[in-house]
Amino acid sequence: MSLRIAIFDDNKNIRESIALLLSTAPEFEVAGSFSHVLDCVEDVRECRPDIILMDIEMPGMTGIEAVVKIKREFPQIQILMQTVFEDDDRVFDSICGGASGYILKSFLHTRLLDSIRELQHGGSPMSPSIARKVLGKMQTVAAHIRPEVKTDYQLTPREKEVLAALVNGLSYKMIAAELSISYETVRSHVKKIYEKLHVASLTEVVAKAIHNRIV
Repeated sequence: MSLRIAIFDDNKNIRESIALLLSTAPEFEVAGSFSHVLDCVEDVRECRPDIILMDIEMPGMTGIEAVVKIKREFPQIQILMQTVFEDDDRVFDSICGGASGYILKSFLHTRLLDSIRELQHGGSPMSPSIARKVLGKMQTVAAHIRPEVKTDYQLTPREKEVLAALVNGLSYKMIAAELSISYETVRSHVKKIYEKLHVASLTEVVAKAIHNRIV
C-alpha cells in the first residue's frame, strides 16, 4: 500500500518538482498539492495523507501556524518542513509546534525520499544544530516540572545509549559512528524507543527522557 504524501508550497514549480520526484518511488503517492494553507485542515481531511511536506513561508498563514492546526486535528500525521536556511529559528518553532523534522530545499532532490522513509520508520530528520535547540528548550521546561513517578520503560542497555545520544543532539549518522553500529541499526533502535516511550517525534522523545529522567 502506497504512502500518501500531501504537498503544501506556494511555488508551483517546487510542487511539480516534488511530485515528479515522488513518482519515481513506487511506495509513494501524491495525495494532494496545495498553494496555500488557509484551508489546510479541510484539505488534509479530504486528501487523507500519511505524511505532509510543508513549506514554512506560505501566503496568508505560515506553515508553522498550519502545523499547529493540523496536528491538533490529526496528531498521527507526520509533517516534514521545507526551509531555505538551516539555522532559521522558525524551523525550531515549527518542530516545537508538532513537525517531525525538516529538509533544506537545496537538498530536496538528493535527500527528500530518504527523509520521508526516515519519518515513515519513526525517525526525525533534522540537523544536530536544530536538535540542540529543541533540547535546550526541553531542558528549560523540564527544570520547572515535577518529575513523574519513575516508570520502567523496559529499554535495553543499547536503547538507553541511543536515547542518551538523541538527548545530546546527535544525528543518526553520528550515533552510528559513536556506537560503532550501522545507520539502519540506529533507526531500528529509535523505532523501538518511540514505541516503548509512546511518543511520535524527536521533541517528545527528548522531553520525556528529560522529564522522567530516563537517561
